[in-house]
Parts: sequence; C-alpha cells; structure tokens
Amino acid sequence: MFLIDHIILLAAVLILLGIVSSKLSARLGLPVLVLFLLVGMLAGEEGPGGIVFDNAEAAHTLGTIALAMILFDGGLQTPMHAIKQVWRPASTLATVGVLVTAAITGLAAAYILDIPLLQGMLLGAIVGSTDAAAVFALLRNAGIHLNKKLKATLEIESASNDPMAIFLTVGLLEVLVNSMEPGTSLLIMFISQMGLGAIVGLAVGWIAVKVINRIHLVASGLYPVLVVALGLLSFGVSAAIGGSGFLSIFISGVVIGNSRFVFQRSTFLFHDGLAWLSQITMFVVLGLLIHPSSLLDVWFEGLMIALVLTFVARPLAVIPILALFGFNWRQITLVSWVGLRGSVPIILAIFPLIFGLPGADLIFNVVFFVVLISATVQGSTLPWIARKLKLTLPPPVTPAATLEITAVGDVDAEIVEYTLGENSRAVGRRLSQMALPDSAVVAMITRNSKVIAPRGSTTLCASDHLFIVLKPDSRDFVNCVFSGNVGSNEKTKLPNKGLQIKGNTLVANLRHSYGIRLAANDEHSIEQVITEALGVVPTIDAVVELANIQLQVLDMISQRIITVGVLLAQESDET
Repeated sequence: MFLIDHIILLAAVLILLGIVSSKLSARLGLPVLVLFLLVGMLAGEEGPGGIVFDNAEAAHTLGTIALAMILFDGGLQTPMHAIKQVWRPASTLATVGVLVTAAITGLAAAYILDIPLLQGMLLGAIVGSTDAAAVFALLRNAGIHLNKKLKATLEIESASNDPMAIFLTVGLLEVLVNSMEPGTSLLIMFISQMGLGAIVGLAVGWIAVKVINRIHLVASGLYPVLVVALGLLSFGVSAAIGGSGFLSIFISGVVIGNSRFVFQRSTFLFHDGLAWLSQITMFVVLGLLIHPSSLLDVWFEGLMIALVLTFVARPLAVIPILALFGFNWRQITLVSWVGLRGSVPIILAIFPLIFGLPGADLIFNVVFFVVLISATVQGSTLPWIARKLKLTLPPPVTPAATLEITAVGDVDAEIVEYTLGENSRAVGRRLSQMALPDSAVVAMITRNSKVIAPRGSTTLCASDHLFIVLKPDSRDFVNCVFSGNVGSNEKTKLPNKGLQIKGNTLVANLRHSYGIRLAANDEHSIEQVITEALGVVPTIDAVVELANIQLQVLDMISQRIITVGVLLAQESDET
C-alpha cells in the first residue's frame, strides 16, 4: 500500500469512530466534542492506536478550515430576526465580555503557574472566548429548548467572539515575541479585524446570493459546492486584507442563509453534514496532538484556572452586561454557566508553539486541560441547570423534511412535511377545522403505508404525515397549527405581518389553532363576526377591532368575504 492508502484508511476509521461516539453522547451525558477528543487521544501515541502526530502547524491548518466550515454552517442556520433581537448584548459579550474574562483569568494564571504576567494574560486570552462548535452542537443537537432570545444570545455570542480572542492572542504574541509596543498598533489591528471582516462578509454574502440564483450549473449537486466556495472566498479575502476571516465567513453565512436561493434545502443539508465532518476531524486531530501523560503534570494548576474561569471570570464578565440589557437573574445564571470552551482555545494554544514562545508547551497543556474540564462539566450539566432554572421549553414542532421547489425565481412556495405528535392540536380534528392560512394547502396525507386524499372531512391522527404547499411567510402560522395544545389562557405570538385566513373560518377553530380568543359566538364564522360588527355590507379594507384583535377584509367576491387579515397585540419576547 502507498502512504496515501494508509492515510485514507486511518482517516475513515477515525471518522467512523467519531460518528459512533456521537451516538453515545446522549446516553453518557457528555458533549460530543469531549468524545471526539477522547477518540483522538486513544488513537494517539500514548493510546491503543499508537499514531504518532506532533505537527502543530498541520493541526492548526486543519483546525482553521474546520472551524471556518462550522461557523459558516452556524451562520446559515441563524435567522436574521434573532440577530436583530440580541445583537447588542451578544456583541458586547463578544468584545467587552471576552476582554474582562481574559484579564481576570490571565491574572489568576500568572499567579497559579508562577509565570510572567504577560504570559498569564496570553493564556487568559486563549481561553477567553466561548466555542461556537460546542455551543451549536449542545443547543441544536442535545434536545435543549430555550426561548429564542436566550438561545440566540448564546449562539451569536459564541459565533462572534472568536475574532476578539484571536486579536488578543496574536497581539500579545507580537508583544512577547516581536517586542511590538502595545497601543495604537493593537488598536489598528482590532479595528481592521472587526471592520474589514464585517464589510467583506456582507459584500460576499450579497454577491453570493446573486450569483447562486443567476448562474445555471449543469448539475444540481454543484450548487452546495458553489456555496462552500463562496464562503471560503469570504474567509480568504478578509484574511488577506487584514480582516477576521472567521467573522467574515459567519456574516456571509447569515446573509446567504436568510435569502432565497435555488436548492436551498439540499444546500443546508449538505453544510450540516460538512459541519459535522469538520467537528469530528478537528477534535480528533486535536486529540491526537496531545500527550495524555502531560495533562497529569498540570492537572492541579489546570483545575484551579478552570475554577477561576468558570466561577469568577465568566460571571463577572456576564452579570453587568446582561443586567444592563434587561436579562433576569435566571437567564444571566445560565449564560454565565454556558461558557463552553472547545476547539478555538486549543487552536489558539497552538499559536505560541508556532511562534516559538518559551513555555508554549505548558500553555498548550493547561489550555487543553481547561477545555476538557469546561466541556465535560459545563456541557454535561447544562440540561440539568436549565431545568433547575426553569428556562427549558417544550420542543417545538418541526417538519420531518422539506421538499424543494427549486425554481425560486418563478415559484414563491415550499412543500413541507409535518409529522403529527401525540399532543398536536390537529390530532382528532377534521382538516376543515384547522384554520390554515389562506396561502397554505394540504397536498397529501400519508398514514402508515396508506396515502389519504386530503378532504375537509378527513380526521387527522397521531403520526400522520402531511405534505403542505405554503408560501414562506405563512410557515410560522402553519407550524403553530400543528404544535402542541396551548393552555386556555395562552395566546400565540403572531409575526408582525399578521395572519390571513378564509372568511368562513369559525371562531372556535381560530381559537383552537392559534389561541386567539374573539369576543364572539364560537359557532359564528369570521365573516359573520365582521358583518355583525359593521352592521352594513362590508367592503374591502373594512376593519373591525375586538379588544386587542383587529380583523381586516382583504378579499371579497360579490358580498361574500373570502380572505380576512388577523392582527393582535404583540407580546414580550420573554413569553
């Protein structure tokens, strides 16, 4: 066998072991990144695998590419409305929060390890940021459901704080190794990293959407590859001109992910798989790089620094920032605890090795130990902490699959599959009672191995699969119709654009589907309610207000009301 044959075989075995270990994650209660690291350590020089790997530069290269792919996928999955909702607290945590965490941890590290203050600060900067791969994996794949504002804060902070940690690390290394004077040079570096990274990310993301929708490729499988290439272009251009490639590729992902483009669903699935492959590769390689015996030499010092980071530095950085933005004490406590360290600190800990800094081995080993402690303890206890703080929510309804209509330029619609759960509002009710948005149509129902033609008299059962053709702006409403039953006093928070329903929808069905309670007879239709309230034959754009609910006539045929718009007062994001 050639050398490359051995490498391919070895890579396949390690990736398969990583995938199998991800299946054990939920059973063991450990984050997947810990298991991936353990696979690498067991396969390494001091483990049963006996693989000798000590190339720090190769590990840094692989880690950088993998982290870029993970951040790109995170951007693709981050809704723009979530960023608009939490960008101020998240960006403050990603900058000021990282600086405060790094400074406090650095002071403690210098004292505990008995090293110069600047080297201690360097260690603090390396572990100063939370890890996007760890946070995304935990919040999106571990079955933890938080309210949208809290979840978005955690995810956007973790995705955007890497540039600050990288800036602090590189800046301190320049001071330590190249004797650069701290001051204006560091300030210029910070501005260029953040500013250029954001500008390039926005520009490439906007151009990418135009290119994807206008180019006609010979094979549909090339579209996800094109998106990857454009994301890497964003990273490369930004890094080449002095910006943050990580910030740039994340922002490009957000711009692309929140736009409509051809083969969107298949592209998302492709990138999700690519992000998982990147995680496995990155953590296994970083596990190969460490010698487990070297961790035993620093376990006590590493434990002390981890305790300071978790219980002192992170809370002191988080509490004043989130209190300023109106978060309650339970939310602040959870954000303080979700300071997961992962791949980024380990990759940054390779920098001193590459720079040839004296004592770099000590810093790398301590950082690796801190990451293991953080990921194991904080990651495994997060579900328990969230439940104790009463911040968990029931799992939302999610479609099992979305079938694409790829001609996005001509057809503004999606085909979505919903699987009804035992507690779905729709179970036991006829299809005509669902009060679906006017733009949503049930195309097919499957039950076990049978296909059922959708009729108004069709009674829905648990585990039914419904294929629904809908417009993207009505998807939130359709999700609501097939979610769990709401309590008698709950109302659904509707998007600002409002709900459009058929005029013959009954008041009772509107209440059951959306929790909207009209002060009217349950057996009356919305058309009857409007007509009785107006006292005259309604006209298009006529409006009726009932308490905090507004009904507007949108479409009529002769004197019949065909479509009605429903708007109600918006509730707090904390609901």
